[in-house]
Amino acid sequence: MAAGQRLRAVLDVALRVPPVFIIDAVVNSRQDAAAGYPSLLGQLVLRLLGVLASAVVLVLSRRALFKFYTITTALVIAATSVLMNYYTTLHINLNSPSGLVDLPSSGSSLWMPLIVLQLIFGIGFITLLEIHSVFSHLIIVNMLVPAVGSIIELPPEVQEGLVIVSGIVLASYTTVCLSLRFKWFYYCTKYTFLLMKHMYQVYGLRVMLEDAWKIIHFSDVLRVFWLSRLAAQAVFLVYMVRLSNAGEASYFMQWSDFWELVCHLLISGCDSTLTVLGMSAVISSIAHYLGLGILAFIGSTEEEDKRLGFVAPVLFFILALQTGLSGLKPEERLIRLCRNMCLLLTAILHFIHGMTDPVLMSLSASHVSSFRRHFPVLLISTFLFVLPILLSCILWHYYALNTWLFAVSAFCVELCLKVIVSLTVYTLFMIDGHYSVVWEKLDDYVYYVRSTGSIIEFIFGVIMFGNGAYTMMFESGSKIRACMMCLHAYFNIYLQAKNGWKTFINRRTAVKKINSLPEVEVSENNEIDDVCAICYQEFRTSARVTPCHHYFHALCLRKWLYIQDTCPMCHQKVYIDDESKETASSSNNNVLVVPNEEPLQDLVDGEPERELDGHDLSEDESTEEEEEEWTTEQHRSTSEDEFLHDLDGLRD
Repeated sequence: MAAGQRLRAVLDVALRVPPVFIIDAVVNSRQDAAAGYPSLLGQLVLRLLGVLASAVVLVLSRRALFKFYTITTALVIAATSVLMNYYTTLHINLNSPSGLVDLPSSGSSLWMPLIVLQLIFGIGFITLLEIHSVFSHLIIVNMLVPAVGSIIELPPEVQEGLVIVSGIVLASYTTVCLSLRFKWFYYCTKYTFLLMKHMYQVYGLRVMLEDAWKIIHFSDVLRVFWLSRLAAQAVFLVYMVRLSNAGEASYFMQWSDFWELVCHLLISGCDSTLTVLGMSAVISSIAHYLGLGILAFIGSTEEEDKRLGFVAPVLFFILALQTGLSGLKPEERLIRLCRNMCLLLTAILHFIHGMTDPVLMSLSASHVSSFRRHFPVLLISTFLFVLPILLSCILWHYYALNTWLFAVSAFCVELCLKVIVSLTVYTLFMIDGHYSVVWEKLDDYVYYVRSTGSIIEFIFGVIMFGNGAYTMMFESGSKIRACMMCLHAYFNIYLQAKNGWKTFINRRTAVKKINSLPEVEVSENNEIDDVCAICYQEFRTSARVTPCHHYFHALCLRKWLYIQDTCPMCHQKVYIDDESKETASSSNNNVLVVPNEEPLQDLVDGEPERELDGHDLSEDESTEEEEEEWTTEQHRSTSEDEFLHDLDGLRD
């Protein structure tokens, strides 16, 4: 069953590749500039019709696509039969000065192959068009009549007439069959259009495009299109090289010829928008399996890290559009392609670092002691540190400084700094895991290291924005480059600065709250018979006491206060600033008087206030606490889970 499904999927992809070739040929066809306006308009209309028809065939269902190719094959068979009859009648004659093939003009060696071929063509034609009436026999006879005329050696004029009549009859019958099946083709096209329209109205444009992309296997179609086109060009170029080196006895190709062949293939592999899409599909496949291999090597199971096969082709296609890759001259196109590949390589290395960094932090925070678990991640991290340095050294050795080299070098330096930050944090966590005592300053050191890395990354983002602005103004400005610069300014500069400032404010607020709580020193005479409710560790040096009389480590409580203002145990407010206290005291001193009601007589007469019953007060406080717990419980679950996940390294 699986083999059958795979075979149908392969057939589905193979049948959709020819329309892509037709679209590529139509789009890249050149118009005659010397032709008149009507001729140019006619060429434009024909090109639009060709692209539209190919696009319709591309999105047909598998069954409709198979039937379409069946009809197309029948048309090819009919045309081949007519051309063979014409060639047999007019050119297989030894006495004719235009004879192209030296074949006998009579005898079984001539008419037997002709009759067999025409019988095969006739049977194939009626089988593909599903002709079951008496016309099927007439069609076969009609194809055999010119061959019979050649066998019995009729006069040349009669043979030419038989060929013409046979061709007209076959063309007329084919036209009738196509007209009868045009209704089927119309309904197939209408069904496809209505289905896509329904998807757009119900689910939106994005879902419609994703569904169509998956149904027609567009990435696989583009990949097969690009590889088959490249293979055909490679075969032709190798044949031409063999012809030019026919006098040489060497069987293998020379290195210079091989390098020139590869350069020609790369240049022709991105000479249009469709070929750029095809190259992007090939890059997607390579990046996808590369990402899966790295994830399996480092032992990660995160689904989000499997997006390398999507990120890499998108970046390559954006770079191609941004630099106008397909519209450049062949020599400039090869240079620009190599530069784009260098930028893409640095982006892929950054993404791989994003895959390895969580695994590195998880292993160090959870105090995993197995060397086999640490070695793959450390090896990848070392590779991510060494490869950018080697790439930068090679590029600086062969190229002079320009905006492209500056961008690649900046990305490489930024990646090296990211790796240093990750390894530094990893080392801090490993040192903390080596000792059994809680390291109070660990969180501060980790924050300082990561903040330094974020600041440097922000500076590099600003520098890259300036580099892009210089490139757009003085080298190659385009609308796509302007849009990409706006996105870079928003995501890599504005949002990064905003998030960094927010983190700084949260930490400063948490430190202020912690410092406002009393600290209890732990000694032999003053031991706390309890554990921290966050990390479940005993109190060895000191503890912070909340207003609700719960004990926590200062480090644990500070991390908790980054995301919550309440006690982890009873959810009461841990810290209340002075303004809130003044507001609460002033609101408690106010007297509530109901409209249209007189004040209480006891208060007017100046009688002393009665003390509230202790039981009623406790009930009111418990009610308020329950209401506060109910409101805060709904908003804290996600934050608590994230916080507890960060504190896994503090638990044994």
